[in-house]
Amino acid sequence: MNTPMTGAHEITPDPASGQDASAPVPMAAAIAQTVGAVLAQSAALTAPSTTVDADEIRAITDAMIRLLIGVPCRSDGQLTVKSLAAEAGLRRNKLTHKHTGLRDLFYALVRAQDVRPKIADSLKADNDTLRKQVSRLRADRDAQAAQTAQLVRVIQVLELENLQLRESADSTGVIRVLAPRGH
Repeated sequence: MNTPMTGAHEITPDPASGQDASAPVPMAAAIAQTVGAVLAQSAALTAPSTTVDADEIRAITDAMIRLLIGVPCRSDGQLTVKSLAAEAGLRRNKLTHKHTGLRDLFYALVRAQDVRPKIADSLKADNDTLRKQVSRLRADRDAQAAQTAQLVRVIQVLELENLQLRESADSTGVIRVLAPRGH
């Protein structure tokens, strides 16, 4: 099916498989593909009258491959059972109750894979950008809070001066307004 390994974690696809022969496939995805094909064939031979199990196994293993190589079609691309079920177009209980072996295989392949999928890299970049933005916004908030406190102190001083001027006004209580400068 596949040619020998070219790297520690990648293989080159067989041109007969219909995949691009120039693009290496992560070993985890190749394992999922092989196991899925064997299980689907076994399920089809065990119960030839119904293809539901074989179809589910194919859908799950195809979803595993897409998630492991980082090109999800129907999910957020996270390496979780929830995303795997969404990617396969199945309910999550199919993985948690019926196809537990495939779920365990998926988690084992995720742990064995030493690289993150492309979607996780973009999510990390977005997360880093948002963290920087939050830091800037917090600094702006703190600066505005300091400026507000300073303005409050200025207002208090002006109110105190105004009170002192009113108390020092002549006995008639009239405060004379000074003419603006330059007139």
